[in-house]
Amino acid sequence: MTANGGGPGTVSTSETGRPESGIGSVTDEDSRRDADPAETIIESRDLDVYYGDDQALQSISMEIPEQQVTALIGPSGCGKSTFLRSINRMNDLIDVARVEGDLFFRGKNVYDDDVDPVALRRKIGMVFQKPNPFPKSIYDNVAYGLRVQGEDDGDLDEQVHTALERAALLDEVEDQLETSGLDLSGGQQQRLCIARAIAPDPEVILMDEPASALDPVATSKIEDLVEELAEEYTVIIVTHNMQQAARISDKTAVFLTGGRLVEFDDTDKIFENPEHDRVEDYITGKFG
Repeated sequence: MTANGGGPGTVSTSETGRPESGIGSVTDEDSRRDADPAETIIESRDLDVYYGDDQALQSISMEIPEQQVTALIGPSGCGKSTFLRSINRMNDLIDVARVEGDLFFRGKNVYDDDVDPVALRRKIGMVFQKPNPFPKSIYDNVAYGLRVQGEDDGDLDEQVHTALERAALLDEVEDQLETSGLDLSGGQQQRLCIARAIAPDPEVILMDEPASALDPVATSKIEDLVEELAEEYTVIIVTHNMQQAARISDKTAVFLTGGRLVEFDDTDKIFENPEHDRVEDYITGKFG
């Protein structure tokens, strides 16, 4: 997988006043900062993604604000999930994937040669469409990433409990932490996966249709949780449910066929007064 590097990807903390990203040659300490929540944390510039000869994304440029919920909407096959997986380099796991252009996390190009994808994924966690708990206890599911990054077992209890609490699951499982995560309901399993993603204390949480396999009650809990998480994290969520995007997101990006970003703006504006006719047609159900 290749991408263009250099340029803004090498800007240092002293030049920008920002904390370093903690994903490359810099240290891996927490770079979360007390700053204007509207500051850009993720930026793509002319991002193209190919699977073999097929182009999945075409010249995607956008700036995603910190500590807000950004929704990615559009019809199936328009590149939403591909863009999401480009942010933390999950597309690296696909042999035929190729990335061109730039994608920055706190001013650092995530495709620079010195970026450690494992460190990147600690900073940018991910929750998938279907709940995928490990065949381990609830406790061990949440502790897994912490152990991988070298946390002492003596420090795990508090971190596991905190992650479960942030995922709005602790009250439901506090007396059964040693039972299998597979024994939970679908909605509980998804919140367990969210707890696992936030346990290493990332700065960004990527969610790929996290409620699509859940019933309405479980979906409502996930939506409430997303809004709560945005108080501490940046959340980027792919959804086919336009009503869901309208309910929970601050910004909305509309992708349409051909892997193009057609419009990106405040969610209220996208749904009430879009600039492009194609976006209005999609939102009103004329196609999609």
